Amino acid sequence: MTMPDDALPSLDLTGKNLKDKLLPAARAFEHIHRGDHLFVSTGCAEPQHLVKELIKFAESHPKAFVDAEIFHVWTMGVAPYTQEKFKNTFRHNSFFVSSVTREAVNTGAADYTPIFLSKVPRLFREGIIPVDVALIQVSPPDKHGYVSLGISVDIVKSAVNAAMLVIAQINRHMPRVHGESFIHLDKIHFAVPHDEPLLEVSPAEPTDITSRIGQYIARLIQDGDTIQVGYGSIPNAVLDRLDGKKHLGVHTELLTDGVVDLMKKGVVDNSRKSLNPGKTVTSFCMGSRHTYQFIHDNPSIEFRPIDYTNNPLLIARIENMTAINTALEIDLTGQSTAESIHSEFYSGVGGQADFMRGAILAPGGKSILALPSTAGEKETISRIVPVLPAGTGVTLHRGDLHYVVTEFGIAYLHGRNVRERAMALIAIAHPKFRPWLIEEAKKHHLIYEDQAFIPGKKGEYPEELERIRSLRQSGMEILLRPVKINDEPLLKDFFYSLSDLSLFRRFLSVRTDMPHERLQEFAIIDYSREMVVLATTGREGQEKILGIGQYGIDATNYMAEVAFVVRDDWHDSGIGTELLLYLTELAKRRGLHGFTAEVLTENRSMLHLFEKMDFDVERHAEKEVFELKLIFRK
Repeated sequence: MTMPDDALPSLDLTGKNLKDKLLPAARAFEHIHRGDHLFVSTGCAEPQHLVKELIKFAESHPKAFVDAEIFHVWTMGVAPYTQEKFKNTFRHNSFFVSSVTREAVNTGAADYTPIFLSKVPRLFREGIIPVDVALIQVSPPDKHGYVSLGISVDIVKSAVNAAMLVIAQINRHMPRVHGESFIHLDKIHFAVPHDEPLLEVSPAEPTDITSRIGQYIARLIQDGDTIQVGYGSIPNAVLDRLDGKKHLGVHTELLTDGVVDLMKKGVVDNSRKSLNPGKTVTSFCMGSRHTYQFIHDNPSIEFRPIDYTNNPLLIARIENMTAINTALEIDLTGQSTAESIHSEFYSGVGGQADFMRGAILAPGGKSILALPSTAGEKETISRIVPVLPAGTGVTLHRGDLHYVVTEFGIAYLHGRNVRERAMALIAIAHPKFRPWLIEEAKKHHLIYEDQAFIPGKKGEYPEELERIRSLRQSGMEILLRPVKINDEPLLKDFFYSLSDLSLFRRFLSVRTDMPHERLQEFAIIDYSREMVVLATTGREGQEKILGIGQYGIDATNYMAEVAFVVRDDWHDSGIGTELLLYLTELAKRRGLHGFTAEVLTENRSMLHLFEKMDFDVERHAEKEVFELKLIFRK
């Protein structure tokens, strides 16, 4: 049940406004005509009783009406009107394909209308899609004669306003929600009282993959952000990872159990929203009965029509708006689909583009696209592909994305050229598909023709080696992490930021250029034989290298040659010390005995750094260079 029986609101059937409208469903259906366009409420608000009675009526009165069109956004229940036996009675048309209508749409037995959800109400208002009959589900009326559309306001209110005939199932299980959910009984032509539990959606249990994706996305969400989260296992996993955040706001089309849980915990309080502060704003809800109970008469939640919640221009006004959505597939240039698998319709345009484009335009806004790296039971299909296959519907274009997240990491695409995008996406693809993606990217001239790559475990990014360190002098936090295959642009900027003296001290050479061929030696490494560690600052997409340390292993004597360099404007900040400490930790973990190094005799600061570490130091002068042997103390 949605609510315990003793908690259900009373229903007075004697009031004149309601009494005159009461009619059995079959009698109400007598007013449907041949060729009428019938609208059905969305998702979990589907009036199940009315739909079942409509089917019964069609079976017992096969000639009562023919060629009726039934349309809605999303059906969560059964869709018997798509069955072969009703092909002359009903034709289904959906703005979003669901699992129960997917086969009918793809076999031509039903229709799909691609459209941004924010634009559907306009179709009704302007009569582009006529609404002859609206089948809706509402709460009992209050003393003023108003009923609530409850968990489905979205396009329902627009359909009601446009409909020639409104048939409402009055269900005491339907929550009464705040916002723009109310319609007066004057709008309803026939009322059919029938109590039944609302449809429910249980959140999918997180898997290792979705949990990792959720963990990465949680890094991108800052305290005070306003979030929109889509539907499915990945959005649920994201919400599970937000317990440690503070003062989040919500402006979304869909309200789920996960958002309500964060409201109950105080993580979502909407206190910093620049639009509708103090309010969780949504358009429809699909969740459990506990969520339906929570939203009932809850003034902290407002339900608005879809052309409000999903209006990109309005979303663009929300400071720090963060839109999080999922995809089925993305190509190396940043085009993605959430609506089709090649030419087969899978879901729909929906509201994803509305929110992602609005977030891109918002002050401090972020658009985040999440997807597992593979599909198929045995991970046989890469969801990151060289190019989207012919017939694929492009849901998001190359300019719609800031971040793409898989279980293997985060790729930042905004403002990146195609070569940088391709390398960033290859870096978060499943490791077994990376060699193929590299070769395909070369064939399509997306990356350098001589792009190096190390396949297998020895070339896989060791994320577990990432560390946060605080500089002792300033207390500022830096990230120490291994280099990634897509770090070449960062490395280029770093090396060209160095003075000629710093470059000479690092490489013992007067050469100051760092072309692609040379940069690859730093970015593409065999982690089993060498290590390059970057000291960085700045969030994803705005990261800057402050220093680089590296060692290369000499397996014959269990030693490694070490070297590092720090940006000139960060000298004497402690970054060199942290780099050397961490390289030492990693080398000891590998069972190495110590380091060797070459240092100019005039480079007193570097010599001092080595000497103050926990090494036994041996020097050998060769012209203007000290050859050092640095043995780790036990």
